[in-house]
Amino acid sequence: MDILKENERIDELHRNNYVIIQDAKRFCFGIDAVLLADFAKAKKNDIVFDIGTGTGIIPILMSAKTEAKKFFAIDIQKESVDMAKRSVSLNNLDDKIEIFHLDIKNVFEKFEKNSINVVTSNPPYMNVGGGIVNKYDAKAIARHEIFCNLEDIIKVTALLLKPNGKFYMVHRPNRLCDIIYTLRQYKLEPKTIRFVQPFEDKEPNMVLIESIKNSKPFLKILPNLIVYNKNKQYTDEINKIYYH
Repeated sequence: MDILKENERIDELHRNNYVIIQDAKRFCFGIDAVLLADFAKAKKNDIVFDIGTGTGIIPILMSAKTEAKKFFAIDIQKESVDMAKRSVSLNNLDDKIEIFHLDIKNVFEKFEKNSINVVTSNPPYMNVGGGIVNKYDAKAIARHEIFCNLEDIIKVTALLLKPNGKFYMVHRPNRLCDIIYTLRQYKLEPKTIRFVQPFEDKEPNMVLIESIKNSKPFLKILPNLIVYNKNKQYTDEINKIYYH
């Protein structure tokens, strides 16, 4: 297996000396994935499932910061899965992380219901319909609800999770009403929300959400996370998330 293919590069992740293979012409992970990997919690011996893993950034980062026993991840894009698998091997994590080329609609061909402790997802944010989208462009698939939508992800998550299992997602604040409504439809109770602001004087452009299967209603709003200070440099908290 070749480590790198045309247009690919190896980037450092600043945790456990882990690295990741990326192709800028396809789709590189952003700060949303890093923040989700930090926000998500997994206990010792937990089994974690990442939906729409891209190049595997979330399971790789979470394997460095949690004591989870096993990570499974799926993505519909074959090329992304190939890169993710090579990144897993490059970090000697083959025994801990398994990546599958799989459509979310077919997930129960390989996985049992009520078998997962934690599900994570950094899903496509945008509804299809606001313009012409190339359905076979890697960046469009990552950003737009082409092959799956919000309800698809939440429905499958609810079926995958064990009772009291946790679901962690990053999304856009303008979809929050849809998100909470759909989570509750599938018995996933929103428990913790944290908004992310690019600057202290700018409105949030991301939201991190923790939900628990079959839990009682009680929602906690955490203080907003600020990405950049006035000097356009990462705040102390963001630096800690990236580098410590």
